[in-house]
Amino acid sequence: MYARVITFQAQAGKLEEAIAIYRDSIMPVTRQQKGFKNATLLTDISTGKGVSITQWETEADQKASETNGYLQQVLGKIGVTFAGPPIKEGFAVSVQV
Repeated sequence: MYARVITFQAQAGKLEEAIAIYRDSIMPVTRQQKGFKNATLLTDISTGKGVSITQWETEADQKASETNGYLQQVLGKIGVTFAGPPIKEGFAVSVQV
């Protein structure tokens, strides 16, 4: 399994909006992506920092979601709440309990 981790800083007062967009607009589209397994959004209300972790069945599925327009679409939706560009990283899932 593979994971994409996107770290972002929300604009002041925009973290709740980012959470709502992630939950209500991004997750329905994400669930339809080939190889999607699960997603977690971590947030720190006091700092406005957020971390999105999505897991994918294969590395090819993860990479396809970056090149088929999906990732650009969802970042366009939620990016209006960001204070700066997000940081995107990919990882192999080595242990999951």
